[in-house]
Amino acid sequence: MRKCQKCGQKAVVSLPQHRLSLCKEHYIEWYLRRVESTVREFSMFQREDRVLVAVSGGKDSLSLWDALHRLGYRADGLYIDLGIGEYSQRSRQACEKFALERGLELSVVELRQEIATIPQISEVESRPACSFCGQLKRYYMNRFARERGYRVIATGHNLDDESATLFSNVLSWNMDYLSRQFPVLPEGDGFVRKVKPLFKFTEKENALYAFLSGIEYVEEECPFAEGASSIEHKKILSQVEENSPGTKLRFYMDFIRRLHPLLESKEVKLRPCTVCGEPTTAEVCSVCKLKERLTSELLSSSPSS
Repeated sequence: MRKCQKCGQKAVVSLPQHRLSLCKEHYIEWYLRRVESTVREFSMFQREDRVLVAVSGGKDSLSLWDALHRLGYRADGLYIDLGIGEYSQRSRQACEKFALERGLELSVVELRQEIATIPQISEVESRPACSFCGQLKRYYMNRFARERGYRVIATGHNLDDESATLFSNVLSWNMDYLSRQFPVLPEGDGFVRKVKPLFKFTEKENALYAFLSGIEYVEEECPFAEGASSIEHKKILSQVEENSPGTKLRFYMDFIRRLHPLLESKEVKLRPCTVCGEPTTAEVCSVCKLKERLTSELLSSSPSS
Protein backbone atom coordinates (compact mmCIF):
# COMPACT_ATOMS: atom_id res chain seq x y z
CA MET A 1 0.00 0.00 0.00
CA ARG A 2 1.36 3.37 -1.05
CA LYS A 3 1.45 6.03 1.62
CA CYS A 4 0.95 9.77 1.31
CA GLN A 5 4.37 11.39 1.22
CA LYS A 6 3.04 14.32 3.25
CA CYS A 7 1.27 12.64 6.16
CA GLY A 8 1.86 8.89 5.92
CA GLN A 9 -1.84 8.06 5.52
CA LYS A 10 -3.07 5.78 2.73
CA ALA A 11 -2.44 7.44 -0.64
CA VAL A 12 -5.35 7.76 -3.07
CA VAL A 13 -3.27 8.90 -6.01
CA SER A 14 0.14 8.12 -7.46
CA LEU A 15 1.73 10.64 -9.84
CA PRO A 16 4.76 8.91 -11.41
CA GLN A 17 5.63 11.96 -13.52
CA HIS A 18 6.05 13.93 -10.27
CA ARG A 19 7.24 10.95 -8.16
CA LEU A 20 4.43 11.70 -5.72
CA SER A 21 1.86 9.65 -3.80
CA LEU A 22 -0.75 11.67 -1.92
CA CYS A 23 -3.91 11.30 0.15
CA LYS A 24 -7.09 13.21 -0.77
CA GLU A 25 -6.37 16.22 1.45
CA HIS A 26 -2.79 16.64 0.27
CA TYR A 27 -3.64 16.08 -3.40
CA ILE A 28 -6.12 18.96 -3.28
CA GLU A 29 -3.53 21.05 -1.44
CA TRP A 30 -0.84 20.18 -4.04
CA TYR A 31 -3.23 21.00 -6.89
CA LEU A 32 -4.20 24.40 -5.51
CA ARG A 33 -0.58 25.34 -4.81
CA ARG A 34 0.37 24.38 -8.35
CA VAL A 35 -2.43 26.54 -9.81
CA GLU A 36 -1.34 29.47 -7.64
CA SER A 37 2.34 29.09 -8.54
CA THR A 38 1.50 28.89 -12.26
CA VAL A 39 -0.58 32.07 -12.09
CA ARG A 40 2.32 33.86 -10.37
CA GLU A 41 5.14 32.38 -12.49
CA PHE A 42 3.55 33.64 -15.70
CA SER A 43 2.06 36.84 -14.22
CA MET A 44 -1.38 35.81 -15.46
CA PHE A 45 -3.37 38.12 -13.20
CA GLN A 46 -3.36 39.79 -9.81
CA ARG A 47 -5.54 39.23 -6.77
CA GLU A 48 -7.62 42.36 -7.48
CA ASP A 49 -8.29 41.57 -11.17
CA ARG A 50 -11.75 40.47 -12.32
CA VAL A 51 -11.31 37.10 -14.03
CA LEU A 52 -13.83 35.61 -16.45
CA VAL A 53 -13.61 31.80 -16.49
CA ALA A 54 -14.88 30.22 -19.70
CA VAL A 55 -16.75 27.10 -18.54
CA SER A 56 -18.06 24.23 -20.66
CA GLY A 57 -19.42 21.92 -17.96
CA GLY A 58 -16.38 19.62 -18.26
CA LYS A 59 -13.81 18.63 -15.64
CA ASP A 60 -11.12 21.08 -16.71
CA SER A 61 -13.01 24.37 -16.75
CA LEU A 62 -15.05 23.61 -13.60
CA SER A 63 -11.89 22.52 -11.75
CA LEU A 64 -10.27 25.79 -12.77
CA TRP A 65 -13.21 27.86 -11.59
CA ASP A 66 -13.33 25.93 -8.31
CA ALA A 67 -9.60 26.32 -7.73
CA LEU A 68 -9.59 30.08 -8.43
CA HIS A 69 -12.59 30.50 -6.13
CA ARG A 70 -10.88 28.56 -3.32
CA LEU A 71 -7.69 30.58 -3.81
CA GLY A 72 -9.64 33.80 -3.30
CA TYR A 73 -9.64 35.22 -6.81
CA ARG A 74 -12.57 37.29 -8.17
CA ALA A 75 -13.66 34.72 -10.74
CA ASP A 76 -17.02 34.72 -12.54
CA GLY A 77 -18.12 32.15 -15.11
CA LEU A 78 -19.23 32.42 -18.72
CA TYR A 79 -21.00 29.57 -20.48
CA ILE A 80 -21.54 29.75 -24.25
CA ASP A 81 -24.56 27.65 -25.17
CA LEU A 82 -23.71 26.11 -28.54
CA GLY A 83 -27.20 24.70 -29.05
CA ILE A 84 -25.97 21.10 -29.58
CA GLY A 85 -29.11 19.32 -28.36
CA GLU A 86 -28.94 17.31 -25.13
CA TYR A 87 -25.16 17.69 -24.95
CA SER A 88 -25.48 21.46 -24.53
CA GLN A 89 -28.42 21.09 -22.16
CA ARG A 90 -26.45 18.80 -19.82
CA SER A 91 -23.35 20.98 -20.04
CA ARG A 92 -25.32 24.12 -19.19
CA GLN A 93 -27.07 22.41 -16.28
CA ALA A 94 -23.70 21.31 -14.86
CA CYS A 95 -22.40 24.89 -14.97
CA GLU A 96 -25.57 26.35 -13.45
CA LYS A 97 -25.58 23.76 -10.65
CA PHE A 98 -21.91 24.39 -9.93
CA ALA A 99 -22.45 28.17 -9.71
CA LEU A 100 -25.63 27.87 -7.61
CA GLU A 101 -24.03 25.54 -5.05
CA ARG A 102 -21.10 27.90 -4.54
CA GLY A 103 -22.92 31.21 -4.83
CA LEU A 104 -20.91 32.23 -7.90
CA GLU A 105 -21.97 34.43 -10.81
CA LEU A 106 -22.53 32.66 -14.12
CA SER A 107 -23.43 34.42 -17.37
CA VAL A 108 -24.73 32.63 -20.45
CA VAL A 109 -24.38 33.61 -24.11
CA GLU A 110 -26.68 31.68 -26.43
CA LEU A 111 -25.36 31.20 -29.95
CA ARG A 112 -28.90 30.67 -31.29
CA GLN A 113 -29.64 34.31 -30.35
CA GLU A 114 -26.31 35.70 -31.53
CA ILE A 115 -25.86 33.93 -34.85
CA ALA A 116 -27.12 30.29 -35.07
CA THR A 117 -26.51 26.96 -33.33
CA ILE A 118 -23.48 24.83 -34.21
CA PRO A 119 -25.68 22.17 -35.93
CA GLN A 120 -27.35 24.90 -38.04
CA ILE A 121 -24.01 26.45 -39.02
CA SER A 122 -22.51 23.05 -39.87
CA GLU A 123 -25.17 22.63 -42.57
CA VAL A 124 -23.81 25.58 -44.53
CA GLU A 125 -20.11 25.54 -43.55
CA SER A 126 -17.57 23.32 -45.32
CA ARG A 127 -15.03 23.64 -42.50
CA PRO A 128 -14.92 21.08 -39.64
CA ALA A 129 -17.27 22.11 -36.81
CA CYS A 130 -14.38 22.36 -34.31
CA SER A 131 -12.79 25.02 -36.51
CA PHE A 132 -15.64 27.52 -36.65
CA CYS A 133 -16.90 26.59 -33.17
CA GLY A 134 -13.56 27.59 -31.64
CA GLN A 135 -13.57 30.80 -33.64
CA LEU A 136 -17.08 31.69 -32.44
CA LYS A 137 -16.27 30.91 -28.80
CA ARG A 138 -13.17 33.12 -28.90
CA TYR A 139 -15.17 35.94 -30.52
CA TYR A 140 -18.04 35.92 -28.01
CA MET A 141 -15.76 35.37 -25.01
CA ASN A 142 -13.67 38.39 -25.93
CA ARG A 143 -16.66 40.62 -26.69
CA PHE A 144 -18.45 39.67 -23.48
CA ALA A 145 -15.33 40.16 -21.33
CA ARG A 146 -14.46 43.54 -22.85
CA GLU A 147 -18.00 44.90 -22.64
CA ARG A 148 -18.35 43.79 -18.99
CA GLY A 149 -14.96 45.12 -17.90
CA TYR A 150 -13.14 41.86 -17.17
CA ARG A 151 -9.37 42.14 -17.02
CA VAL A 152 -8.64 38.60 -18.15
CA ILE A 153 -10.23 35.47 -19.63
CA ALA A 154 -9.12 32.15 -18.12
CA THR A 155 -9.69 28.87 -19.94
CA GLY A 156 -9.31 25.27 -18.75
CA HIS A 157 -6.86 24.11 -21.42
CA ASN A 158 -4.76 21.30 -19.94
CA LEU A 159 -1.38 19.73 -20.68
CA ASP A 160 -2.93 17.14 -23.01
CA ASP A 161 -4.58 19.95 -25.04
CA GLU A 162 -1.45 22.07 -25.21
CA SER A 163 1.03 19.27 -25.95
CA ALA A 164 -1.28 17.88 -28.69
CA THR A 165 -1.57 21.34 -30.27
CA LEU A 166 2.20 21.78 -30.07
CA PHE A 167 2.71 18.33 -31.61
CA SER A 168 0.35 19.22 -34.47
CA ASN A 169 2.05 22.56 -35.11
CA VAL A 170 5.48 20.89 -35.11
CA LEU A 171 4.32 18.23 -37.57
CA SER A 172 3.27 20.98 -39.98
CA TRP A 173 6.00 23.43 -38.88
CA ASN A 174 3.37 26.10 -38.59
CA MET A 175 5.63 28.90 -37.36
CA ASP A 176 2.84 31.47 -36.96
CA TYR A 177 0.90 29.22 -34.62
CA LEU A 178 4.08 28.15 -32.80
CA SER A 179 5.01 31.76 -32.12
CA ARG A 180 1.58 32.38 -30.58
CA GLN A 181 1.46 29.17 -28.52
CA PHE A 182 2.00 30.34 -24.97
CA PRO A 183 -0.04 30.12 -21.74
CA VAL A 184 -0.56 33.91 -21.74
CA LEU A 185 -1.81 35.91 -24.71
CA PRO A 186 -1.49 39.61 -23.82
CA GLU A 187 -4.27 42.15 -24.07
CA GLY A 188 -4.29 44.91 -26.71
CA ASP A 189 -5.97 46.14 -29.90
CA GLY A 190 -9.42 45.23 -28.54
CA PHE A 191 -8.39 41.83 -27.19
CA VAL A 192 -8.73 40.93 -23.50
CA ARG A 193 -5.79 38.99 -22.02
CA LYS A 194 -6.23 35.20 -22.23
CA VAL A 195 -4.55 32.77 -19.83
CA LYS A 196 -4.39 29.00 -19.26
CA PRO A 197 -3.64 28.37 -15.57
CA LEU A 198 -4.09 24.56 -15.91
CA PHE A 199 -1.62 24.02 -18.74
CA LYS A 200 0.71 22.00 -16.46
CA PHE A 201 -2.04 19.55 -15.43
CA THR A 202 -3.04 16.45 -17.38
CA GLU A 203 -6.67 15.57 -18.03
CA LYS A 204 -6.38 12.81 -15.42
CA GLU A 205 -5.06 15.21 -12.79
CA ASN A 206 -7.95 17.61 -13.41
CA ALA A 207 -10.48 14.76 -13.35
CA LEU A 208 -9.03 13.56 -10.06
CA TYR A 209 -9.25 17.05 -8.54
CA ALA A 210 -12.88 17.32 -9.69
CA PHE A 211 -13.73 13.90 -8.26
CA LEU A 212 -12.05 14.51 -4.89
CA SER A 213 -13.62 17.99 -4.66
CA GLY A 214 -17.14 16.74 -5.36
CA ILE A 215 -17.50 18.60 -8.65
CA GLU A 216 -20.20 17.16 -10.92
CA TYR A 217 -19.20 17.53 -14.54
CA VAL A 218 -20.18 16.28 -17.98
CA GLU A 219 -17.91 13.44 -19.09
CA GLU A 220 -19.08 12.97 -22.67
CA GLU A 221 -17.19 14.54 -25.55
CA CYS A 222 -18.88 16.99 -27.89
CA PRO A 223 -20.52 14.90 -30.66
CA PHE A 224 -18.93 17.16 -33.28
CA ALA A 225 -15.41 16.32 -31.98
CA GLU A 226 -15.54 12.75 -33.32
CA GLY A 227 -12.68 12.12 -35.74
CA ALA A 228 -10.79 15.31 -34.82
CA SER A 229 -7.02 15.06 -35.41
CA SER A 230 -6.36 16.49 -31.93
CA ILE A 231 -7.83 13.32 -30.39
CA GLU A 232 -5.43 11.15 -32.39
CA HIS A 233 -2.48 13.32 -31.40
CA LYS A 234 -3.49 13.01 -27.75
CA LYS A 235 -3.56 9.22 -28.06
CA ILE A 236 -0.05 9.15 -29.55
CA LEU A 237 1.38 11.36 -26.81
CA SER A 238 -0.41 9.36 -24.11
CA GLN A 239 1.26 6.17 -25.38
CA VAL A 240 4.65 7.86 -25.11
CA GLU A 241 3.74 9.15 -21.64
CA GLU A 242 2.73 5.65 -20.54
CA ASN A 243 6.23 4.37 -21.27
CA SER A 244 8.07 7.46 -20.11
CA PRO A 245 6.16 9.44 -17.43
CA GLY A 246 6.76 13.18 -17.58
CA THR A 247 7.37 13.32 -21.35
CA LYS A 248 4.36 15.53 -22.10
CA LEU A 249 5.28 18.08 -19.47
CA ARG A 250 8.93 18.18 -20.59
CA PHE A 251 7.87 18.46 -24.24
CA TYR A 252 5.72 21.51 -23.59
CA MET A 253 7.81 23.20 -20.88
CA ASP A 254 11.04 22.86 -22.89
CA PHE A 255 9.26 24.42 -25.86
CA ILE A 256 8.09 27.51 -23.97
CA ARG A 257 11.41 27.92 -22.12
CA ARG A 258 13.90 27.12 -24.87
CA LEU A 259 12.32 27.52 -28.29
CA HIS A 260 9.45 29.97 -27.88
CA PRO A 261 11.74 32.90 -26.90
CA LEU A 262 13.59 32.41 -30.21
CA LEU A 263 10.46 32.62 -32.33
CA GLU A 264 9.56 35.97 -33.75
CA SER A 265 5.90 36.82 -33.67
CA LYS A 266 4.83 38.71 -36.77
CA GLU A 267 3.16 41.98 -35.94
CA VAL A 268 -0.44 41.77 -37.15
CA LYS A 269 -2.20 45.01 -37.96
CA LEU A 270 -5.69 44.98 -36.47
CA ARG A 271 -8.63 47.33 -36.93
CA PRO A 272 -12.26 47.38 -35.79
CA CYS A 273 -14.71 45.38 -37.91
CA THR A 274 -16.87 47.84 -39.85
CA VAL A 275 -19.98 45.85 -38.90
CA CYS A 276 -19.55 44.85 -35.24
CA GLY A 277 -16.45 46.75 -34.07
CA GLU A 278 -14.54 43.66 -32.92
CA PRO A 279 -10.79 43.54 -33.77
CA THR A 280 -9.96 41.96 -37.10
CA THR A 281 -7.32 41.97 -39.83
CA ALA A 282 -9.92 42.51 -42.57
CA GLU A 283 -12.54 45.16 -43.16
CA VAL A 284 -15.26 42.79 -41.98
CA CYS A 285 -14.49 40.11 -39.34
CA SER A 286 -14.95 36.39 -39.99
CA VAL A 287 -17.97 36.10 -37.70
CA CYS A 288 -19.85 38.88 -39.48
CA LYS A 289 -18.98 37.26 -42.81
CA LEU A 290 -20.36 33.97 -41.48
CA LYS A 291 -23.56 35.74 -40.38
CA GLU A 292 -23.91 37.19 -43.86
CA ARG A 293 -23.50 33.74 -45.48
CA LEU A 294 -26.06 32.23 -43.10
CA THR A 295 -28.58 34.97 -43.91
CA SER A 296 -27.99 34.46 -47.62
CA GLU A 297 -28.50 30.67 -47.29
CA LEU A 298 -31.72 31.14 -45.34
CA LEU A 299 -33.12 33.57 -47.94
CA SER A 300 -32.21 31.31 -50.84
CA SER A 301 -33.84 28.29 -49.18
CA SER A 302 -37.07 30.10 -48.20
CA PRO A 303 -40.21 29.06 -50.17
CA SER A 304 -40.76 32.59 -51.55
CA SER A 305 -37.27 32.91 -53.03
